[in-house]
Amino acid sequence: MRRPAFLLSALLTGSLVPVWSLAQDLEPTPEEIVEDWMASGHADAMSEAFRHWDEEGEIPGACAACHSTTGFRAYLASPMTTAGLIDHPVPTGDLVECTSCHAPETASLTTLPFPSGAAISLGSGMAVCAVCHQGRASGEDVDTAIADLGDDEVSDRLSFINVHYSAAAATLLGAEAGGGYEYKGRSYAGRFAHVPGFDDCAGCHGAHDTAIEIADCTSCHAGVENSRAIRTSEADPDGDDNTAEGIASEIKALHEHLRRMIMLYAETVSDAAILYAPDSFPYFFTDLDGDGQADAEETVRDNRYASWTPRLLRAAYNYQFVAKDGGAHAHNPRYAAQLLIDSLNDLAEALPQAPGDAFMRP
Repeated sequence: MRRPAFLLSALLTGSLVPVWSLAQDLEPTPEEIVEDWMASGHADAMSEAFRHWDEEGEIPGACAACHSTTGFRAYLASPMTTAGLIDHPVPTGDLVECTSCHAPETASLTTLPFPSGAAISLGSGMAVCAVCHQGRASGEDVDTAIADLGDDEVSDRLSFINVHYSAAAATLLGAEAGGGYEYKGRSYAGRFAHVPGFDDCAGCHGAHDTAIEIADCTSCHAGVENSRAIRTSEADPDGDDNTAEGIASEIKALHEHLRRMIMLYAETVSDAAILYAPDSFPYFFTDLDGDGQADAEETVRDNRYASWTPRLLRAAYNYQFVAKDGGAHAHNPRYAAQLLIDSLNDLAEALPQAPGDAFMRP
């Protein structure tokens, strides 16, 4: 992973002109930068992120800002009053190319709207990434959907609310952005403050390949082989008495506990067994044969889960919020653990056979 200290400008001609620092001999060449970019998801021309709209021939304005360079540039040129939304479709065929992140408008981009309605100041480097990596829903959306319903009331007006994908900025900002569902009467961690130099996106991720270089972490976290092995607290959120494992393992265990609790609640309170399929939209389906396994004939839209209650929807939203940010353990582990534990304890209130407060909320 190469971390350029210079600003790479994309001129109107489309050529890339590096503005070199004094340490020119240490900087990657333009060819190396392109090589890095091609190794990233931003350049994966065959991925669903860029092929989803092939049949339609255009990307709708609700999606275009993050799934094409044309849409991203249009968003930057718009009033940006709604997170990630432009008022017109754009043609298919773009990737997230150099002229997205290096557009002239990005130099002054510091404050962004988030799905919760909050306008948050991030600084220019992080703001560019957060345009797309903030999700497209918030806990406020869940509250709006469940208004005036009893906690355990099955309602046909409810459907799963998907935060969308890779909402790293929403995780990192915690309660400041309100990306997760935050239960009433509970306090939540705000913006995760890491050490200087590693407190924004490019501090930990390669600017062009987006990869993490673990060697950058080992001066403080000696001996770790990957980010999932890091922990900075003796707290034991999952309650297994193991404080040597990485915080990622704690969050993974809480996440799995929540999946099982969601299934138990759905079967016993909603009276309709539920399945989660991480790669099939809309992710939650009715378990037709009751075997707990997501079979191909079950993970189709016509079989999407339809027996939602407010309590179940809150928990499922937080489950997905953590599931779709693979780096939640690094972006804001305290916030992620709080969301999972509060979801578990809320479900336990409706399940006498499930122990409440079994986990250590950080």
